[in-house]
Amino acid sequence: MMKNTCKSIGLAALVACGLGLSTAQADELLVGVELPLTGTLARVGAGMHEGIMVAADVFNKTNSKHKIKIITVDNESAPAKAIAAVEKLASQGVVAIDGGYGSNNIAPASDAASKLGLVYVTSGGVDDSLVNSGRKNFFRINNSAGYQKAMVGLLGDLNVKSVSILYSTKEATAGLASDLQKSLTAKGVTVVAHAFDPAMTDFKPIINKVKLQDKSEVIAMIGYENDYVGILRAARVLKPNVKAMVGVWSLATPKMAADFPDLMPNVYGTAVLPFPAEFKTAEGKSFNDTYQRLYKKEPDYLGQFGYVQSMLLFDAIARAADKGTLKKDGVAEEMRKTDSETLIGRVQFSSNGDNVNFSHRMGQHQGKKIVIVWPKADATGKANFPGVPW
Repeated sequence: MMKNTCKSIGLAALVACGLGLSTAQADELLVGVELPLTGTLARVGAGMHEGIMVAADVFNKTNSKHKIKIITVDNESAPAKAIAAVEKLASQGVVAIDGGYGSNNIAPASDAASKLGLVYVTSGGVDDSLVNSGRKNFFRINNSAGYQKAMVGLLGDLNVKSVSILYSTKEATAGLASDLQKSLTAKGVTVVAHAFDPAMTDFKPIINKVKLQDKSEVIAMIGYENDYVGILRAARVLKPNVKAMVGVWSLATPKMAADFPDLMPNVYGTAVLPFPAEFKTAEGKSFNDTYQRLYKKEPDYLGQFGYVQSMLLFDAIARAADKGTLKKDGVAEEMRKTDSETLIGRVQFSSNGDNVNFSHRMGQHQGKKIVIVWPKADATGKANFPGVPW
């Protein structure tokens, strides 16, 4: 039908008709990204976004049949804006939602995506309620259990006998703190927990309690970037007699070292990658080369997580497109079939969308490097212990 119509019109129209046919064959697939690019979570949102864009670049260069086009909306680190971002992206015809950071933002955003029949994929939320509340189209590549295992493993290898846990009362951080306390207590470690409001900026009263009352060997920080900065600044002033400062996500990154060089020395945090990054596989080298080409810097774990979640999503979208099931829950169905070796290890999703194989590593800021110090099998150096930033 298209061929006959083209024959019946003039040359200029024939060219236009041909161009239209070519465009249709290009099979451009729209993927929506909602992330905090401004507000309190902007740093981590930007890191994940870089990984997502690297994944799109790699996918589009290696897949001859399908092309991914990313449409990004800034959620401004606010739950209401995250919902609005998902609704806006859906109105623009995206086939899935990628991104999200902070469980309190992800929960309402993923609910909005589910109501609109869209898959939601992230590495930015570890609150277990995200996967235990019946969300059929929700998938994440990391979870609280993987972070807990890494912290407990490191503290065990360091033979730590007492820990003060400082944690934000947000759901994800409070949940991880509770699990960490139970695990450490079961191993005979003395644990004291101190909750703080997410709006807190002056941590000196809590650090003073650790110094004068707890007298713990280690301070474990379970919060976000602003919390780490506040805790470490207070600790530098009061200098509690601890042997280590240990945190979780968004801490062992080159960006934190660059922005807060006086606070980071010897601090521990979860990290998939050492810094500078080291890759041995062909995919890893492709990721690294593309990242450095696009952003003129070494990748960190936020970018790596963003890349992994996105490549899994893009591959699932492509398979659904091939089967003609994009508009029939096909993306979710293909995500559930995922069984892939990735840059963070093997990824398989359980029926609730959780990655059943996730396990993290612990890194330590040492000079201008981030050294993987746990587990021993993946270590790129030894822990500086005792060691604190002051």
